[in-house]
Amino acid sequence: MLSIPRQTGKTYDIGWVAIHRAARTPGMRIVWTAQHFSVIKDTFESLCAIVLRPEMSGLVDPDHGISLAAGKEEIRFRNGSRIFFRARERGALRGVKKIALLVIDEAQHLSDSAMASMLPTQNRAYNPQTIYMGTPPGPRDNGEAFTRLRDKTRAGRTHSTLYVEYAADRDADPLDRDQWRKANPSYPAHTSDESIANLWENLTGDDFRREALGIWDEHALSRAIDRRQWEEATIDARRPGGVMSFGIDMNPTRTRLTIGACMRYDDGTAHIELAEYRDTNHDGTMWAVNLIDKVWEQTAALVIDGQSPATALLPDLAEAGVTVTVTAATDMGRACGRLQDMLRDGTLTHLPEDGQQPLWQAAAKATTRPIGKNGLFGWNRPDDDTDISPLNAVTLALHGAMTTRRDPTAQQEAWY
Repeated sequence: MLSIPRQTGKTYDIGWVAIHRAARTPGMRIVWTAQHFSVIKDTFESLCAIVLRPEMSGLVDPDHGISLAAGKEEIRFRNGSRIFFRARERGALRGVKKIALLVIDEAQHLSDSAMASMLPTQNRAYNPQTIYMGTPPGPRDNGEAFTRLRDKTRAGRTHSTLYVEYAADRDADPLDRDQWRKANPSYPAHTSDESIANLWENLTGDDFRREALGIWDEHALSRAIDRRQWEEATIDARRPGGVMSFGIDMNPTRTRLTIGACMRYDDGTAHIELAEYRDTNHDGTMWAVNLIDKVWEQTAALVIDGQSPATALLPDLAEAGVTVTVTAATDMGRACGRLQDMLRDGTLTHLPEDGQQPLWQAAAKATTRPIGKNGLFGWNRPDDDTDISPLNAVTLALHGAMTTRRDPTAQQEAWY
């Protein structure tokens, strides 16, 4: 595992490792992945330049040595070994099995779910190895896996991982050339003073510390939901009884509509679930109104945040005879705090990830944003691609369940 700044020659060094192993071991399968296609294309061209040198030509398959097909770039060796180049944004490892060496470039963008989909491809390989390399992740990077592995290795909780980090001192003067030399082993012989100075001129101070000096944020990727607490709150099935409430939310692009559900029990505990998560381009929105109308007589509360695009449903819900609680910002702040507190105290449960993936993904990625100046906060998206509407929906459902005075007397066994 390698944490190292930009422009250090890591692609060249690890590229030689991949080429050496491919040339030495007949039939070896190696995959080099990066988050973006543009990066993987540059890497492919760099390694091609190495293997096509005259002194290296005897290693490469003379007839099919280089595959240039977009998305299927590959170097084939005479001994049957192959190096595949794949972008994770395009589904990196489809159809590739028994990977003996997996190189994960741009590891600062590696999510736990992406890693989970890749590592099983090495299960049947002999003596498999994975090399992670990247810069320290920033607040917009989905670097869950890279951060977790770094923390685990530095704490001594691994038995087979080597961690190498090149970084300047945390309190370093960003223009101190001695610190540049400490962070970047290629400076100044191969990476010029001008190159790093150019990064300083064009990046923000925090980005320069990460990208050029290799310094990790003290609270890198601080997530809103504690992973251990979330996992410990998992149960196989909700227990019967309780008072039922719902929350509805829609993502900012209005492409996904979510219904979250909550059961509140007499002992003060509660259970949350993702009830529905649908594509509005395919299903529209009236299905949500019809569903709530169907169960309204057995429902204690329906909650929609006043700033949510889901408020577009209010007229149709009112016409159906459904009373909606519309929250203000402070209500949402209290609701988010309540969910965190109940997870910490062990008084909130939810279902396993299977069938609840959108909620689990939202809980894994959500950060927080301040609401006012008194410690209240709301859930926040770390990037434009993350949909936290499932987490918002169950949070609103929990808020309704814990604050409503409505107590329907009908038996409540069916959610939807």
